[in-house]
Amino acid sequence: MPAHLDPRLLRSFLAVAEELHFTRAAARLYVAQQALSRDVRRLERDLGVELFVRTTRQVTLTADGERLVPHARRVLQAQDDLLAAFGSARPLLVDLNSPGLATGRRVLLRARELAPEQELMARYESGLTGAAVEIAAGRLDASFGRYAGLDPALRRQLDHQIVRYEPMAVVLPEDHPLVALAEVPLAALAGEHVYAGAGNPRTPEWTGLARSLFEGRGIEVAAPVPLAVGDEEFRRIMTKTRNPILAVVDFPAMPGTVVRPLVEPVPLSPVSLVWRKGLVHSALDALRRAALELGLAESWLERPDGAWIPAIDMNMTSDHKCDNVNIGRTSALDSST
Repeated sequence: MPAHLDPRLLRSFLAVAEELHFTRAAARLYVAQQALSRDVRRLERDLGVELFVRTTRQVTLTADGERLVPHARRVLQAQDDLLAAFGSARPLLVDLNSPGLATGRRVLLRARELAPEQELMARYESGLTGAAVEIAAGRLDASFGRYAGLDPALRRQLDHQIVRYEPMAVVLPEDHPLVALAEVPLAALAGEHVYAGAGNPRTPEWTGLARSLFEGRGIEVAAPVPLAVGDEEFRRIMTKTRNPILAVVDFPAMPGTVVRPLVEPVPLSPVSLVWRKGLVHSALDALRRAALELGLAESWLERPDGAWIPAIDMNMTSDHKCDNVNIGRTSALDSST
């Protein structure tokens, strides 16, 4: 018997005990069926008892499971009372990187619709590394970006949920020869120096993604430029350098530039929702649910055939992708897991 029990495990147990169906319980908690099953198995190991009898047709509580139900309810009610008094009442501070990027903003807007009683406040830290430092310090609650590109010491303090594999693009001066193409093959950028945030201490995860993409293709990461604060200053600096800019397809338009999707192969930028490990907040639940809903509705987690993504990102997001796409989907046999 462990000295401490994670309340999340009790919440998972109680949802299954009340639904007697793993998939319905997972949908109720906005987690994946596989993750819920892992939580229940871990609780059983921690307590040294079997809590459910599982067959292909039904799930029933064992005697030990029945005995645990009232204890679990009392513990979770006490936690809910505490959060109501101190935790969930405060605003959730959500970093969107910059005002023009669409993925995080759309997830935030949907979360506000799902939880109108909660206050979700937008912040703009310009990059996930900068935001992650603030999250770890408790000055920010959540952000969006490339989780695999963070320093491992930071990752250990964070949890994440893959939200989207976002197709990448290049922003070109409007008189650049490649503007004539509706889509720009990566090979066509050979010999170019492409801006990817080099030297910006808030965005090394993005520069690292660019270096991986450009390696062996004859494309160079452009040298650092003066750190620009705000959209207007960024546009001014980019106009002076005239370097192409590595971006995503939803990158907001800038005067005198054209956005073109990259192809052959299609490079993907993995976007995760990232939050402080152990954070419990009703608005975070709404944010996670919003990310899942949009991902399913708009196929954000599907990858084109032959798409490019770094191996480290695939290793860190494949389990999350598998979990996310199974949320809310039922079958005749899934109550057995």
